[in-house]
Amino acid sequence: MTTPLTDIIDAFEFLDDWEDRYKYVIDLGRELPGLSDAQKNETNKVRGCVSQVWLVTHIHEGENGQSPRLTFEGDSDALLVQGLVAIVLALFSDKTAQDILDTDVEGLFSKLGLQEHLTPQRSNGLRSMVARIRSDAEAALSAA
Repeated sequence: MTTPLTDIIDAFEFLDDWEDRYKYVIDLGRELPGLSDAQKNETNKVRGCVSQVWLVTHIHEGENGQSPRLTFEGDSDALLVQGLVAIVLALFSDKTAQDILDTDVEGLFSKLGLQEHLTPQRSNGLRSMVARIRSDAEAALSAA
């Protein structure tokens, strides 16, 4: 079970020191259930991340004419990145494909201050995770 996005936003607003925020992100990563070794494969690997990152996408049929709903599992070999995976999962998991495509990711990352406090490599990895999730949402919509 991932930490709800509202809890993450509240924690970031409460913690005004970036060292404390980094520790919180690492704690989010520690709470995230990991993937099995079988799930850590080339198909699930996210390209464009310096650290190893894997995302598993589950597509559920939409109800009452809604677009398909997607849930995600993720893992990384780096603690801070694992926490970023937890934030991305909280943002996107259990949403419809259309809601995923309509989400203002840049607005949230800006609100949390992630862009200016992550290294360029970590920011690129974060964008790669988001791109992968959006691509999976587009594919789910096309198949529906």
